[in-house]
Amino acid sequence: MKEENITRINLDGRELILIGTAHVSRQSAEQVKEVIEAERPDSVCIELDEQRYQSVMDGSKWKETDIFKVIKEKKATLLLMNLAISSFQNRLAKQFEIKPGQEMIQGIQSAKETGANLVLADRNIQTTFSRIWHNLGWSGKAQLLSSVFFSIFSRDSISEEELEKMKSQDTLNAVLAEFTESFPKLKTPLIDERDQYLAQKIKEAPGDKVVAVLGAAHVPGISKEIYKEHDLEKLNQVPPKSIVPKILGWVIPVLLIAIVVYTFFANPTAGLDQALSWVIWTGSFAAIGAAIAFGHPLAILSAFIAAPITTLHPLIASGWVSGIVQAYFRRPNVGDFENLSEDVFTIKGFWRNKVTRILLVVVLTNLVGSIGTFIGGADVIRVFFNNL
Repeated sequence: MKEENITRINLDGRELILIGTAHVSRQSAEQVKEVIEAERPDSVCIELDEQRYQSVMDGSKWKETDIFKVIKEKKATLLLMNLAISSFQNRLAKQFEIKPGQEMIQGIQSAKETGANLVLADRNIQTTFSRIWHNLGWSGKAQLLSSVFFSIFSRDSISEEELEKMKSQDTLNAVLAEFTESFPKLKTPLIDERDQYLAQKIKEAPGDKVVAVLGAAHVPGISKEIYKEHDLEKLNQVPPKSIVPKILGWVIPVLLIAIVVYTFFANPTAGLDQALSWVIWTGSFAAIGAAIAFGHPLAILSAFIAAPITTLHPLIASGWVSGIVQAYFRRPNVGDFENLSEDVFTIKGFWRNKVTRILLVVVLTNLVGSIGTFIGGADVIRVFFNNL
């Protein structure tokens, strides 16, 4: 048995065997099968959380998605990011005619065949995204989204040798690699914290011999963190939302309304100009965002109508309104959910599938609409000072 990509650790009389894999590599899947069959471990740990495990085991789970619930719970961006990362993985997997995450699937199958305990060792991906999101400002979030999508839709093919080099990264790391260089703080929630979480879960796995199937990016960190104790509850905490954005979310709209009211009483014509400017800028940019997503005409119209109002209310977003209208008139069917795995492979597929189209309407209406909010707000202030 080849020892390449295998790290053996003896800890308190127990043997921990770490297999560093690439998440879309045939060789990695074959090695996982070989190691588990040869070692016959008591437990097999895989780098999946419950959500991703269910996705792997039941690909039809998408059919049960309530798209209206996703929008109302403000999870459209998160779902779109998950689908986007899946498309990056599928692109590589399709090039080499292998199933994405095959090494994890092989780990699950081999654990079952050998009678080993299966341990889902990774942190919930939503928690990881929340902790990443928490470290970013508004511009950083916009850059993150663009970085992910540019990486996903790159049409460059790679050699199998280059694919093997990806063993230095897991899927999420690979998509965000360039971005994490610009934002070093992201390394903590993306890699360091997950190293700690994975190490603790592997250490707590039952039995004297444990095999762990991991993206190779995590092996060096886990090899160090395995000797320390880590608080899983603390690592699982979703960062509390800062109260500052909430305060600003109410203060800024109240201030803008007060400025318009004051200007209107001082100079009714200027006040009407302010109100009209606000409606045009906020409504137009929100509508443009919905149009870029090729939203239903009524979804585009609803974005225009809603934006001037929702931008003044921190608990409502114009993207949610346009997204719900889009979902109502272009409700996804079972076929749309069944075709998600293929459609997210291309830009055309992202816009064609009714599920991702709705998500794009929500995200782009909010994203592009925010530009109109800044311009409209600046124009309101400009007119105010001109009429002092």
